[in-house]
Amino acid sequence: MNFKVNAIIPAGGTSSRFGNKNKLLEKINNKEVIKYTVEAFEKSDVDEIIICSNISIIDELKEIFKVCSKVKIIEGGATRQQSVFNGLQSSECDYVLIHDGARPMITTDLINLAIEEVITKKALTVATKTIDTIKEVTDGKIIRTIDRSKLYNTQTPQAFEYNLIKDAHQKLYGQNFTDDAGMLEYLGQTVYIINGSYKNIKITTQNDIDIARIYLEQ
Repeated sequence: MNFKVNAIIPAGGTSSRFGNKNKLLEKINNKEVIKYTVEAFEKSDVDEIIICSNISIIDELKEIFKVCSKVKIIEGGATRQQSVFNGLQSSECDYVLIHDGARPMITTDLINLAIEEVITKKALTVATKTIDTIKEVTDGKIIRTIDRSKLYNTQTPQAFEYNLIKDAHQKLYGQNFTDDAGMLEYLGQTVYIINGSYKNIKITTQNDIDIARIYLEQ
């Protein structure tokens, strides 16, 4: 490739829904969740992987990835958004993929597809079509059923032209967005989707670990 692609992986990992343990260090088949995630990127066409780590686990991550030539570990911020911003500040590339460290079922094929598509689309997110019936609820009462024909559940990786997403983070620094694609939407930039996988779940609870174990043992 005559262009450089980096990956930024926010790695906070502590969650009240996970018993205040760090889910990224939970092991499945004697391998940490974060290691499954990073290995998929190591096998991909990504040139450099920047892990933005919670300070409490940075030494452990450095030990886990000490022989991984593509991996650079930096200190993250107080929020996911601040961690991604730190990663962008530490990155020089043409395109960047941003992926949750707690999504260990990501595949190398999907990563490479995102790289291929972002070259023409400039901004995209992996997403799956919503299959559940969605209700709008107020005070415990159903108000209406939402038409799901146009609804998608966004996942990661999300891929961007580097200068585009870096500029968005600089303009919107300190504001609260749930994902990076949402920042570009707010600024009026078109964001595309590519089809993801229903297996590409985010580890949030212990039940998610149990589900991931089933997939990863196959």
